[in-house]
Amino acid sequence: MVYTITVHLYCNDAPESIPRLKAKLVEAAGVYRKDHETLDWLVMQDVKDPRAFTIVERFETEESQKYHLENPYWKTFDPAVLPLLDRPMDLRRHEEMEVMI
Repeated sequence: MVYTITVHLYCNDAPESIPRLKAKLVEAAGVYRKDHETLDWLVMQDVKDPRAFTIVERFETEESQKYHLENPYWKTFDPAVLPLLDRPMDLRRHEEMEVMI
């Protein structure tokens, strides 16, 4: 069963923060998509509120996220992103439901 993490981020109102956050998220997606057992690592910006972002991390299993956490890039993510946020990240863990087609 696919294990998915969604992370909601809300950028602070400093003028330079949105472009900096966007750049870091795009960079992170390029790195994390290559992690072993990572199915996808998507970044999105809200269509109505440019300060609102979502990350969707899809892994083969819950245990697969260990490769993500072992990636050296992971240690650079929070120090770069946290100062750009207005509030703490909202992280949620899910198991995707199988749908019959």
